[in-house]
Amino acid sequence: MLKKARIAVFVSGGGTNLEALLNAQESGAIPHGEIVLVCASNPAAYALTRAANHGVPGVAVPKKQFSQAEFEAALTEQLRTYRVDLIVLAGFLSILSADFVKQWPDRIVNVHPSLIPSFCGKGMYGLKVHEEVLRKGVKVTGATVHLVNEIPDGGRILLQKAVEVLPGDTPETLQRRVMEQAEWILLPQATELLSKQILES
Repeated sequence: MLKKARIAVFVSGGGTNLEALLNAQESGAIPHGEIVLVCASNPAAYALTRAANHGVPGVAVPKKQFSQAEFEAALTEQLRTYRVDLIVLAGFLSILSADFVKQWPDRIVNVHPSLIPSFCGKGMYGLKVHEEVLRKGVKVTGATVHLVNEIPDGGRILLQKAVEVLPGDTPETLQRRVMEQAEWILLPQATELLSKQILES
């Protein structure tokens, strides 16, 4: 296969989901896509080191230094430079405007650490999701990979996977299990699914 969909991964922190994507790519699990760029909203994000370790270009576009319009213009410049076809949000904590999102119809995918529509919406990200899951006492949680559109919390669900909540779980142990049993499996699968669709469209 000669042509592949060109993928940018947006990150903000440690980059464990990015690592799962890079490992999946190297194992041949994303045959229709290639990660060509990692963009970090935080210059200190360890995800940039992970990208370098895998030979993938990484750039910092520091959110705190820009207005929203300037931030998105800087992201767009990088996306054009690397001729990106698909954006994967992998622990990306910056909000993207509706104007930015609508320029990428069905081309932005996000992973959320719960079974949407449960435990999502304003303020629900990262460890906060798992804290709320434990506070509510539910027995099953999981992860969802969905397309992003210009309507907040909108976008078609692509894949979901359930994960059991165990007695004695802390937010940290639950977060780790959801990543290992759901996020790190679903995100590469969804990335391959969309990459294939892009090449066939």
